[in-house]
Amino acid sequence: MRFAEIGNSREWTEPGWTTTQVSAQKISVEDVEAEAQRRLRAIRLHEWRRRAFVTGQPMPEDVCQYVQQIEFATRAISCLSTIPDDFDSDVYWPRLINR
Repeated sequence: MRFAEIGNSREWTEPGWTTTQVSAQKISVEDVEAEAQRRLRAIRLHEWRRRAFVTGQPMPEDVCQYVQQIEFATRAISCLSTIPDDFDSDVYWPRLINR
């Protein structure tokens, strides 16, 4: 067994000795999908799609790539055996485009 002091906290470095905190509420795939939809609403995706439909011009490439990245992150987070409690943190999602 190995013991490490990192910063002001102490942690066991072998997997059998870690303490696990049970969250009060289990995170579901629907929660992850709702977070993805929230992020897509933030860039007004429905307006970009409507604009593309009305004008016949495609959405800007950076918007398309951001949507693909959000969809990929949604699938990746949803496939985790245990979805992290902080799944809505910006650490797990692509950066918001500057529009």
